[in-house]
Amino acid sequence: MRLVFAGTPETSVPSLEALLASSHEVAAVVTRPDAPAGRGRRLAASPVAERAAEAGVEVLKPAKARDPEFLDRLRAIAPDCCPVVAYGALLPREALDIPAHGWVNLHFSLLPAWRGAAPVQRAILHGDDVTGAATFQIEEGLDTGPVYGVLTEPILPTDTTGDLLGRLAVAGASLLVDTMNGIEEGVLEARPQPQEGVSHAAKLTPDDARVDWQAPARHVDRLVRACTPAPGAWTMFRDVRVKLGPVRLAEGEPPSGELSPGEIRAGKGEVLVGTASQPVALGEVQPQGKRRMAAADWVRGLDLTGKDALH
Repeated sequence: MRLVFAGTPETSVPSLEALLASSHEVAAVVTRPDAPAGRGRRLAASPVAERAAEAGVEVLKPAKARDPEFLDRLRAIAPDCCPVVAYGALLPREALDIPAHGWVNLHFSLLPAWRGAAPVQRAILHGDDVTGAATFQIEEGLDTGPVYGVLTEPILPTDTTGDLLGRLAVAGASLLVDTMNGIEEGVLEARPQPQEGVSHAAKLTPDDARVDWQAPARHVDRLVRACTPAPGAWTMFRDVRVKLGPVRLAEGEPPSGELSPGEIRAGKGEVLVGTASQPVALGEVQPQGKRRMAAADWVRGLDLTGKDALH
């Protein structure tokens, strides 16, 4: 089939690579406009735009998918289908109606669970044991369209969003190609999503990523992993913002009895923080304006007192 691929972040690249290597023709890609990136905040093309340019594929960067010039170009390309992975913008009816087989999205959840922008983050935060990916026909509702195919993926106890999304991006690329093959051969039928089991995955904001030490240790662990690498879990210590890498549920008792929520104590090569249940051991930390470092290195020069706590 003649395809126009839509995607933007690094997560989309494995699917673009798989489609370029398939029997289908990728006639163009659609991606978000160049955006500020890095410390210098210079405009940079998206990972999908960079990979498409390397492959000599036309790149379309509409400010909005309803822009007349973009719609006219899409009609001129005349794609049979438009596969989508994390494009990052809403598609109007005018765009949805152009390809004969519509727009087919690869979504990183087992629909109808976790519809929305942050399915992997929400699955980890919720404590799910299993997640997956699904290909479905895009309609005007939010991730509500009929499903073509699914795959499952276990969520490991140490998985961050980056870890899990990396595996799903690779496995999902094969699912997307298989879906394109099935549509072309006329052997794949999209089936409506069940009415039961619907949940929504709103984006996690920096405010959501602040650790509440009054929560149980398992919730703290899941929150930090869900927010790694973005938006990045954080806490406050002596009026300084400190970013947190994944933590570990501490084994046994803390050095001098129970720790109250947020209370911090160094001992035996680790740094413990109290929660509403058992303490957690900090991994890497990054105080504002400083480099990332092991928690034990961070506290070495702090001269901790019995009253120090994270907030």
